Amino acid sequence: MTTLAELHALMERLGHPVVPAQAPAVPVASRFADGAPYRFEIPSVEGPDVLEAVVAEADRLGVPVARTSQGSGVMMLTDDEIGRMARLGAERGIEVNLFLGPRAAWDTGGQAKLTQAVGAAARGNAMVAACLADALRACSQGIRSLLVGDLGTLDVLRELKADGTLPPNLVLKTSVLMPLTNGPTAAVYERLGATTVNVGTDLTVPHLAEIRAATRLPIDLYLEVPDDQGGFVRFYEAVEIVRATAPVYLKMGLRNAPNIYPSGGHLGVVPKELGRERVRRAALVQRLIEQLDPELAKPSQTSDLGVPEL
Repeated sequence: MTTLAELHALMERLGHPVVPAQAPAVPVASRFADGAPYRFEIPSVEGPDVLEAVVAEADRLGVPVARTSQGSGVMMLTDDEIGRMARLGAERGIEVNLFLGPRAAWDTGGQAKLTQAVGAAARGNAMVAACLADALRACSQGIRSLLVGDLGTLDVLRELKADGTLPPNLVLKTSVLMPLTNGPTAAVYERLGATTVNVGTDLTVPHLAEIRAATRLPIDLYLEVPDDQGGFVRFYEAVEIVRATAPVYLKMGLRNAPNIYPSGGHLGVVPKELGRERVRRAALVQRLIEQLDPELAKPSQTSDLGVPEL
């Protein structure tokens, strides 16, 4: 097993030194409640069948999946499907995160057809109200983690948490479709009620360190990025990324994979197979982190997750 320090020493001997990353070690204060600096998130878990497949594969490969997230939206799930996901999440101590469904990309407007920059925006107050309806419905089924793609909707959800309409422990996770590429923006998201923030997919380690300095919130980062978000595979940066951004959720997207939103039975086994492969990717990253920096604590699930409450 070759550690990161040994690899850097080898490059130094060959006359090609590696410029050191931002943070040489993860401060104790910059960790999750269980002491781990990173956790795994499996995105695009679009329903209970996919969640069951992901959990089974995680068990088989020994991958501690802390959170799953869904992209099609609450409105694309039946009450029974939400309930099944909530029950499995509660049984396994896994945070089940669901997207608030209505969004510009699926609406009658034209701008979102040309650019993803407004794809998750809520067009008009009626769409914000629809997002709130999704939030209330999901929470009534026990879900305690929601994925938010619109800034105004985030602020309204914060107000509803504060007045008791929504559970006070509800996780509000910002979407990668809400651009977050610098420290000041991260601070704004935190003030507006975010409890975990998804950052841009192409940020350098120094950029990520700047965001970490601006917010205490967990950072969510695609370590393998879907093609429509850049298509990067950053496995060998994992240690530097964890050191700079802890506590961080490492999201395992997939390159060269179909866009399955909105998902449904018409896609057959594709969503389940994509879910299994995302877990396999997480296993590859876990092995690499353990090799390059054995001192980094392994992730586990603890009470600070937005686990469903039944």
